[in-house]
Amino acid sequence: MSLRFTDEEFQGAWRELDEPQLDGGWELFTETMGVKIYRLFDKETGLYEYKVFGVLTTCTAELCADVYMDLAYRKHWDGYVKELYEKDFDGQKAIYWEVKYPFPLSNRDYVYVRERRDLDVDGRKIWVILARSSPETACAEKSGVLRVKDYKQSVALESDGGCGTKVFLNYFDNPGGMIPTWLVNWAAKSGVPGFLTDMQKACSNYSNYCQKK
Repeated sequence: MSLRFTDEEFQGAWRELDEPQLDGGWELFTETMGVKIYRLFDKETGLYEYKVFGVLTTCTAELCADVYMDLAYRKHWDGYVKELYEKDFDGQKAIYWEVKYPFPLSNRDYVYVRERRDLDVDGRKIWVILARSSPETACAEKSGVLRVKDYKQSVALESDGGCGTKVFLNYFDNPGGMIPTWLVNWAAKSGVPGFLTDMQKACSNYSNYCQKK
């Protein structure tokens, strides 16, 4: 599998800001705090893929992209991060991320690649970040932690015309093992809006963090 993301994948992400692609079985799952979350049932896994549309009212798109990309900073504001770093695994750069799960469930970890592009689309500035699991990366699995081998995420960010940011987020994640339905639903219904709220706070504190580094 090529590690590079295609131009079409980047284009597909930012186009959702203009025209959400919701044909083919997407259903509105929940709407909360100005965030709409749609889901699509994946027959093969019995899990859902999600699309999220919302606005972060107090931070610019470029700042959001910088905060999203800053792994060291995320360890300060995301309480679910146990470990998170980028490194070279046998000549291949990838990110290792261990996520805390509530007791008695095992933590999950991810090994993934990502790419950010700052695009100019007919004078519009749009930031797109794509990520996907990289099972071919030579990173040994840890005892007691379940490796997520099927993960993808795309994020598109653009100014809302004021001081805020229009956000599109698409993700699929197969955590493996027996995850209770209540936890899956909680993660989608509360976890995603909560993440966006935390992200907004993180954006407002980012300049202080950078000055103290």
